[in-house]
Amino acid sequence: MKITQAVIFPLSIPLIEPIKMAKEVIVDAKTVLVRLTDEDGRQGWGEASVAPLMTGETLYSLLASVKYLAEKLRETEWADPRGFASQLDKMLYGNPSAKSCIEMALLDLYTQKEAISLWKYLRSLNNENTPASPKDIPLLRMLGGTPEKEIEDAKTFRQAGFKHWKIKIGLLSLDEDLHRVKVLSELLDGDVVSVDANGAMSLADAIRFCESSEAKGLSFAEQLIHANSSLADFVLLKKRSRVPIALDESIHGIHEIDAFMKAEAFDGASLKLIKTGGVLEAWNCAQVLREKHFNLNLACKVAETSLSGAATASIGFALGNVPWGFSMSNQYLQFDICDKPLRANQGHLDSAQMNAVGVGITPNIDRVNNALAQGYSAIQY
Repeated sequence: MKITQAVIFPLSIPLIEPIKMAKEVIVDAKTVLVRLTDEDGRQGWGEASVAPLMTGETLYSLLASVKYLAEKLRETEWADPRGFASQLDKMLYGNPSAKSCIEMALLDLYTQKEAISLWKYLRSLNNENTPASPKDIPLLRMLGGTPEKEIEDAKTFRQAGFKHWKIKIGLLSLDEDLHRVKVLSELLDGDVVSVDANGAMSLADAIRFCESSEAKGLSFAEQLIHANSSLADFVLLKKRSRVPIALDESIHGIHEIDAFMKAEAFDGASLKLIKTGGVLEAWNCAQVLREKHFNLNLACKVAETSLSGAATASIGFALGNVPWGFSMSNQYLQFDICDKPLRANQGHLDSAQMNAVGVGITPNIDRVNNALAQGYSAIQY
């Protein structure tokens, strides 16, 4: 498979409402789309979002890396997806977000050429004997804002079928967060309720939080302490916690998963394509977690479009089970870049929305152009 053209689109899409995290407030989704064309005229799409506090990428830096890779794509024959990552590594060191964007578009092209959906292709890699039609993936919904709004949103979305939740903590005092968690856990009793501090807590506060009676009903607590904390700190937190410990910013691939497993420092991980460098590495990580009986959450950065959502969901459909849910973040956008965005159905995502060959989502070029970030334009190679 040869690439004949690459077009890059730097986008900025406003959110329905601002999302407050412990270390930042997000009002719009800054993301980069790439469209690759092969020698037969097929078009494959990829996406990666900026994440200054997770991957170190701004729109400017992510765009520069994607441009660098796009300039070199025509020099290579893209035959076996299992070798795409190593081929990209030979072109550019590091930069997993940019590589994820390019790999997604290459996988879209390859699976279109093979007339198979991406999730079915992933399943075929291991000769998976799971049912032809996988179970629906439970979608995880974030809660934030005033206590009154959190309660109102929880009731509304629970009535719509949502059963997986994430409460953002670390912005308020520890006592205030504990009170919020207690109220929401009791309201959502029986559901999968989690918290995420995005690494904002001190070790002492994290231990106090996880030992508290207010937090005992949680299904897991995600990235309470900073990703750069010592392994000994993570081990201590895990030993002291009454709540299963999940890691996000600390996990970028198999190396970190192996290290935390050996240290017995966590109970599961959140996987994002922009951290692992692409779908296939995330798929490998997910399989290791499953085989070793650890839990996982699949997640898009706040906020990515249906394109990245479909690529991430493909891992879940191929696995057949996502116990900690899928954070599909296009649900927080004011508008999407395709005519038929991925939608929640009773709090779940069903594979019928992604039965098309390839990644399963084809952006509408007019919508894409209307979402170009201010001061930027499409770039063609």
